[in-house]
Amino acid sequence: MEQKIMETRAFLEKAGIKKPEIGIVLGTGLGKLVKEISIEKEIDYEEIPHFPVSTVESHHGKLIYGTLEGKKILAMQGRFHYYEGYSLQEVTFPIRVMKFLGVKKLLLSNAAGAMNPAFKKGSLMLLDDHINFLPENPLRGVNNDKLGPRFPDMSQPYSEELNALFVEVAGEENILLEKGIYVAVMGPNLETRAEYRMFRNYADAVGMSTVPEVIVANHMGLPCAAISVLTDECDPDNLKPTGLAEILAVAGKAEVDLIRLFRGVIRKL
Repeated sequence: MEQKIMETRAFLEKAGIKKPEIGIVLGTGLGKLVKEISIEKEIDYEEIPHFPVSTVESHHGKLIYGTLEGKKILAMQGRFHYYEGYSLQEVTFPIRVMKFLGVKKLLLSNAAGAMNPAFKKGSLMLLDDHINFLPENPLRGVNNDKLGPRFPDMSQPYSEELNALFVEVAGEENILLEKGIYVAVMGPNLETRAEYRMFRNYADAVGMSTVPEVIVANHMGLPCAAISVLTDECDPDNLKPTGLAEILAVAGKAEVDLIRLFRGVIRKL
């Protein structure tokens, strides 16, 4: 793992990616933030040593380096998922590379289903905590102490400082920002009515990503924050079929607020 990280870092540094300050992971249907970046370098994942390749049609699969709000940004336009067949070590590999390149803060986004009946689709939710329902953990196996401790603390997985900034910017920009608990499941199928009934006893939103990256960020001492775009309302008593096209449409409309939110937070960092 360590050798692969060093090889990938060397490749990216040689390609011109120097000392990025902020790492960004853009989830399903949420790639338009890159248009706000003054791009200096754009690299397809398939060109990067040891990087997986995104197989989801709504994920562009590019690493973007440039400047936004006066900060050097390294953005993943599209992420990887366990359901694509990758191990969670592979899914989270880019986060480790970001840390070794010099990234000091990590901002993540995802598309998720709203289970809290008070939350409406098209709104944004700040992750305050999470539940890992994936059948795997990116830290399983022999631990490399150079990457992080064997038993990392997860009492505050999301940075209080970053979360406070998101709340502050949401207020300034008049953006509705819910706060809640996110549960990560394997997917790729959406949940059954019985599963929604179970999960909503413990969490406000459900999705298929983010938690592995957050675990690895905490393992490496990389402060992070995450926003869910709530793309559908998961009421088990009034559940209607939904699909990727509808999810992408809702995510696209909500992305306008997400971009304003991310820009405002980056401006203040």
